[in-house]
Amino acid sequence: DAKGDVFRGLEVVESACFIGNNIMGETQENLSRGLDTYTYRQPLGVTAGICPFNFPAMIPLWMFPVATALGNTMVMKPSEKDPGAAMLLAKLAQEAGLPDGVLQIIHGGVDTVNFLCDAPSIRAISFVGGNLAGEHIFDRGTKNGKRVQANLG
Repeated sequence: DAKGDVFRGLEVVESACFIGNNIMGETQENLSRGLDTYTYRQPLGVTAGICPFNFPAMIPLWMFPVATALGNTMVMKPSEKDPGAAMLLAKLAQEAGLPDGVLQIIHGGVDTVNFLCDAPSIRAISFVGGNLAGEHIFDRGTKNGKRVQANLG
């Protein structure tokens, strides 16, 4: 299971490395007389990732490589039960050239989750985990105007 946890996460890292062509904006001219459309894809800014205990490498690898490849920073909260994998991944990302401050790890339980949901600088939250926690994060985060992606169950 541990090898699968890492290798499934690395598949997402590979995809994130080639994401640039998929995020380019579009321009369509002369849709109608005097009507052009422009699509701009811009980073959100600060994002947060809240990870479960049962996939300590795969879920962080689903989150921070894509967020950072799209120009965002990420505050990642690994499970307090097994934060070691996220810490190692952050160290490896920094050694690979990810600039200081682009990926930050924060530890804690419910109070930390509430901080991430309430912090005005955080624009989006990605969560994977149980229903009760996910519903809480979705409700609290969206009430604070954040985009929340929650993979529950």
